[in-house]
Amino acid sequence: MSERTPLLHYRLSASVNESGEHRRDEHEPRSPATVRGRSAARQPPKLNTFFGVVIPTLLSMFSVVVFLRIGFVVGQCGLYQTIVMLLVAYFIISMTVLSVCAISTNGALDAGGAYYMISRALGPEFGGSIGIMFFLANVCGSALYVLGLVEAILTTFGISDGSALPTGYWWSLLYGTVILLLCVLVCLIGAHIYAKATFLIFIIVMVVLGTIFISFFAVPFRTVQLPSHRNASLSPTSANFTGFKLDTLLGNVQADYVVDYTTGVMMSFATVFAVMFNGCTGIMAGSNMSGDLKNPSYSIPRGTITAVIFTFVIYNLLSILISCTCDRILLQQDYGFLTDINVWHPFVTIGVYSSTLSAAMSNLIGASRILFALAKDNLLGRFLSPAKHTSASGNPWVSVLISWVFVQLVLFSGKLNTIASIVTIFFLLVYAAVDLACLALEWASAPNFRPTFRYFTWHTCVLGIVGCAVMMFLINAIYASASIAFMLLLLLLIHYLSPVSSWGCISQALIFHQVRKYLLMLDVRKDHVKFWRPQVLLMVSNPRCSVGLITFINDIKKSGLYVLGHVQLGDLDVLPSDPLQSQYDSWLSLVDHLNIKAFVNLTLADSVRHGVQHLLFISGLGGMRPNTLVLGFYDDIPPQDQLQDSSLSIFWGGKSMGPQEYVCVIADAVKMLKNVALARYFGQFDRTQALQGPLFVDVWPVNLLRPDSAAYVDTCSLFLLQLACILNMTRAWQKAKLRLFLCVEEGRSLKGTEQKLKHLLKELRMKAEISTVPWDSQVALHWHEEGGVEADKVFVNSFPSNTSRVSDEYLQAVNKLILDQTLRPPAVRFLYLPRPPADTSRYHDYLNQLELLTRNLGPTLLIHGVTPVITTDL
Repeated sequence: MSERTPLLHYRLSASVNESGEHRRDEHEPRSPATVRGRSAARQPPKLNTFFGVVIPTLLSMFSVVVFLRIGFVVGQCGLYQTIVMLLVAYFIISMTVLSVCAISTNGALDAGGAYYMISRALGPEFGGSIGIMFFLANVCGSALYVLGLVEAILTTFGISDGSALPTGYWWSLLYGTVILLLCVLVCLIGAHIYAKATFLIFIIVMVVLGTIFISFFAVPFRTVQLPSHRNASLSPTSANFTGFKLDTLLGNVQADYVVDYTTGVMMSFATVFAVMFNGCTGIMAGSNMSGDLKNPSYSIPRGTITAVIFTFVIYNLLSILISCTCDRILLQQDYGFLTDINVWHPFVTIGVYSSTLSAAMSNLIGASRILFALAKDNLLGRFLSPAKHTSASGNPWVSVLISWVFVQLVLFSGKLNTIASIVTIFFLLVYAAVDLACLALEWASAPNFRPTFRYFTWHTCVLGIVGCAVMMFLINAIYASASIAFMLLLLLLIHYLSPVSSWGCISQALIFHQVRKYLLMLDVRKDHVKFWRPQVLLMVSNPRCSVGLITFINDIKKSGLYVLGHVQLGDLDVLPSDPLQSQYDSWLSLVDHLNIKAFVNLTLADSVRHGVQHLLFISGLGGMRPNTLVLGFYDDIPPQDQLQDSSLSIFWGGKSMGPQEYVCVIADAVKMLKNVALARYFGQFDRTQALQGPLFVDVWPVNLLRPDSAAYVDTCSLFLLQLACILNMTRAWQKAKLRLFLCVEEGRSLKGTEQKLKHLLKELRMKAEISTVPWDSQVALHWHEEGGVEADKVFVNSFPSNTSRVSDEYLQAVNKLILDQTLRPPAVRFLYLPRPPADTSRYHDYLNQLELLTRNLGPTLLIHGVTPVITTDL
């Protein structure tokens, strides 16, 4: 579409109260005593449906279009296409009207109108970006109407004679500045001054409109001289007002696109549609006044829909009457012909002046109120903080002055034909956002979204969004794309500048709705080993000294469920309230601080063992439940605070269970078919430092506590290999080199055992460096204690039922063997964790064996797997 769209200096969209300009003055919060001290007479009276919604919306949608644009549309498109255009345009805005009515009847609106609706539904980023565009649209709209009024005045008084007004760019700028100053003075006094004049302006517009209808019937045949400012080559110089004639109607029913004499641009359906659509905007004037209405939920739907229907009928009647009475030449060559055929010529001029002035003023007030609302919400930080200031009566005078400066800057551009399309697109983008907000609220199925206006569905919201989007690109695809890109840029800017809001965000409701739906679809009966992933419950006693372990487990979860669990000892029967509720925020702050993807689950229990049982039973939902329990190792190493951020109110926790209960927790998890991992020395683990330089992960997939039953292919060993492989698949650990240590004795085929293991790793698609480790001397210590018991038992795909009675000397020797294998220490070691003994009296010995085995090894995971997790099938 050409940038010089005709008549856009007379554009209608977003005029009176488009952004809440009949609203009461916005106030900063006051104390109850201050409010009570004010006289009731100072409060503006509440408005009914007619004065509060119908009049503002009618003035918004009529303005000058009814006087200066309707003939242009009929002259170019013909009656048939004009009616089609009106139907399409009103269908689009009607879908948005339904969304406006729905949102406005779901709660009272505050300052900002559409901005308030969108920001409270879609969040500050989206609402703020739309709000800024809405502000700019009102600024440009105000400038458009000021210049439109200037051109209307010059058309009437700018004739070259002694009494005429001087013309030219600087004179037009001067006239526009004076008119704008008049608007600013009214705005600085307060919006209530303009509110008192709206009814008078409405009466003027209705009287002028009445004289136009009367003129079609009362004025006889008349020859009209065409404007002298047209191109001299155009002919003829006059056209006829014929009165009602069939020939005139037949000559006006079909389209006849010609060059627009004001711009020299050839018209088309799209360009005329864009011009005409400007007269269909301004539909949110009533909803922005909810604070001033006696009954907003009653008035807004009825008043807005009444105004839309009334304007639709008037536009269609005018189109039909014009088609029946005016020559095609008159419609195409004189856009102000209604003045010439009126029973009294000044009537239409008065209507144009009054409606244009009120539109310019209301857009200026609207821009200031949107700016004030943005400033109150602190969306741009200190940048807009001056706009918060108000007068004693609550009028945001600083916002008015800022808006005035912006409008004055736009006035310097002279004619605004080049940006008028962008203004229209801005408003369409706002309307689409309102539809999107209503659609999101409807799809989220939030219980608190229950508007009293129910004549809408998600279908109407989608139709409104699609209609607005189509209109945007039909008006000008380049401007539409640029506007969307600008909105996205603002969205990112506000995302980084705005503080966290307490409005509630629809995205959370939509996420909840979708997550619930997909959780129900996640059927545990369809689980398959091919798609197994670790879903970890990490028990944390001391959050401040567990940062290393928390970040490491975050790397090993492989997009699975990750839950931080904590047990607080206590009895709810003797407590006044749940002590855990106040702790959740601190835990979630820890999750945010560490930048991990984890949930938090806290429980209150009489013992840690019972608390862990609770969490293993109830953590997760549906098919997302922990399958792996991770515990810190039970030892006497003093905890060290790993959190540098002292602002995090994460508490210190001490030991709250003994070694016997600790092993009982391990045994409970195994009974519940949960994999178990014990993490030792992760209090010293620094992920950033560990990932620097050469990176190794050592894996010992043999039960070092049962050398008489050592096997590399049981479920536990394969689970250990799987976790090591998963860690190696993580982006941060991809450079790590897996080192697999194969413990062998003399008399066994070293090469054969190594080849079998390599073949297994190849089938499992795992890359690792295999090292054979002779351990005859260590095993000899074991046999010495066992008295030379035969030891050819191999458990394949089964669980060792117990640990063997190994000596401390054997464990110390194996510990030294592990330490001696590498010149460069690994970042982490993976060791085989045997199942706790069946005899509970040996739990202390079991824990002591694990302590000796892992002493001074650095970050180590002792892992016991109970479920198959590896397959060689496709």
